[in-house]
Amino acid sequence: MKIIAAVDIMGGSVVRLVKGDPSNKVVYSSDPVETAKRWESVGADMLHVVDLDAALSSGNNSDTVSKIAETVRIPVQAAGGIRSQEAAETMLGRASKIVLGTMAYSDQDASRKLAKKYPGRVVISIDQVGGSVMVKGWKESAGVKVADAISQFMSIGLAEFLLTSIDRDGTLQGPDVVTLAEAARSGAMIIASGGIASIEDVIRVKSAGCSSAILGKAMYDGKVSVGRAKAVA
Repeated sequence: MKIIAAVDIMGGSVVRLVKGDPSNKVVYSSDPVETAKRWESVGADMLHVVDLDAALSSGNNSDTVSKIAETVRIPVQAAGGIRSQEAAETMLGRASKIVLGTMAYSDQDASRKLAKKYPGRVVISIDQVGGSVMVKGWKESAGVKVADAISQFMSIGLAEFLLTSIDRDGTLQGPDVVTLAEAARSGAMIIASGGIASIEDVIRVKSAGCSSAILGKAMYDGKVSVGRAKAVA
C-alpha cells in the first residue's frame, strides 16, 4: 500500500478543513511548495495536491499546483475543480495523475476518453456521505451510490478511485473501514481518504484491501509520521 501526503491549498496557504467546511479550517503553512518538499523529504510515495478554491468555485491555485509538480521528484496527483476536458488535459501536462469528481459524473464519456488517452493517470473521486456520492465541492448529491458508481466507471475502463468519507474528513475519528472494504472487494484500486488518526488506522485501511492511503490532518498534527506509516504499509 502506498502512503500519499495531502497538500490542500486555499488562498495560497496549506490548510485542512473539517468535513470539507471552508469556515472550519486550520492553516498549517503559507508556503505550499515548501510543504510539498517536506513531505517528499520524509518519504511520501506521492503527493495529493488539492486546489480547494477551484473545488469550491471561489478561486484558483493552478499555478501553485504546477510549481509543486515541477519542484518535487515524486508523483503528484492533482485534484479540485478539474471540470472540463481542457482543464484535465492541461493538468495532465503537469501532474502525474488527476482526480475527477464533478466532471466525471456529469460527463462520463469525457472521462472514458481521457482514461483511454492517458491510461493509469485518471482517478475518479468518490466523496460519500451515508453511501451517497457528493459533487461540486461536496455540496450536491450526484444521485448515485458508492457501489453503483464504482461499477459504472469500471465498465468504461476506469479502475482507480479516491474514496473519501466526508463526515470523517479532518476529524481524526478513524476511517470508514466498512465502506472501504466493500469498495475494494469490487476489484478496483481504492485510495482511502478521511479520518485516519493513528498507525492502527493505517493498518486497518491496508487490511481493508486499499491500494493507497492519504494522510492529512494526522500527519500535520504529528499523530502519524510518514515513515511509520510506510513501515506498516
